[in-house]
Amino acid sequence: MDGDLGDFLRSRRARIRPEEVGLPSHGRRRVPGLRREEVAQLAGVSVDYYIRLEQGRGPGGPSRTKSGGVSDAVLDAVARVLRLDETEHAYLRAVARPTRKKAGPRREAAPRVRPGVQLLLDSMDRTPAFVLGPRMDVLAWNALADALSGYSRMAPARRNIVRQLFLEPEGRDLYPDFAAVASQSVAHLRLNAGAHPDDPALRDLVGELSLKSEDFRRLWADHQVKACMYGVKRVRHPVAGLLTLPYESLVLPETPDRTLVAYTPEPGSETAERLALLASWAGTSA
Repeated sequence: MDGDLGDFLRSRRARIRPEEVGLPSHGRRRVPGLRREEVAQLAGVSVDYYIRLEQGRGPGGPSRTKSGGVSDAVLDAVARVLRLDETEHAYLRAVARPTRKKAGPRREAAPRVRPGVQLLLDSMDRTPAFVLGPRMDVLAWNALADALSGYSRMAPARRNIVRQLFLEPEGRDLYPDFAAVASQSVAHLRLNAGAHPDDPALRDLVGELSLKSEDFRRLWADHQVKACMYGVKRVRHPVAGLLTLPYESLVLPETPDRTLVAYTPEPGSETAERLALLASWAGTSA
C-alpha cells in the first residue's frame, strides 16, 4: 500500500475547484482541481515542501516534529485547504506519520475473541451480531447472525465482508443497494489500512481484490475513507426475504482493532418479524 499518501492528497486536491478557495479559474489547467503550488500557497508552506510531502519523500526543515515526522500544524493546514472531514483528517495523519511496529518474537495466535465477548454475542438472541477484525474478517458471531449470513458454513477465508462483496458469486445479489454498500465497505477498509500500514495480510487482501475485481480496483483508486459505524443496510435473504437492517458498531475496548456490529431493527417492524421467523426456522431461541 505504498504511495497512499501521495495518491490520497492528489485525489483530494483534484476535487476542489480553484474558485472555491478564491483563486482564478481562467486559463488552461493541465490537472483537475488545485495545483500543488496552489495547495502549498494556501497552506503556508513552500512548494518544495509540499511536493516532497505529496511524493512521500519526508520533507525536512522546521515543520518536522522531534521524531522526524510532519508537524500537526502542517497537516492541519493541508487538511483545511483540501477541506478534509474529520475522518479524512485522521487518515491523513495516519498515512503521513505511520506507526511502525518493532519486530518481536513470534507469539502464538491469540483467541479470535475473548470468551466473555462470545457470551455477550450469544446473549443477544434477538439481534444478529458479529465481531469484525481490521481486515473486515468476521471473527465471531451469534446464532441469529449465522442464520442470516451462514458464517458457520463458510471456510475461514470466506468470512470476510469485502471478499464476499467482490469475489463471491452471491455478493452482488445479497445487497439490493450493492453500489452504496461496496463503496462504504472499501472506504472503511482503506481507513483500516491507514491505521495498520504493516499488516501483510491486509496488504495481500487489497492486492488480491485489486487483481480480481474491477469494481474494487476502481473504488480503491478513488481513495475514499469513511468510518462506517452506523447506518442501514438492506439484505435480500433466500428464506426471510428483503430485510431492512439498521446497524450499530461498538469498538471493543481492550482490542480497538475489533468491532462488534449489531443489527437493530425496530421492534414490531416487518424486518423484526421476519428475523423472528428466520430464527425459528434456524432453530434459535429468538
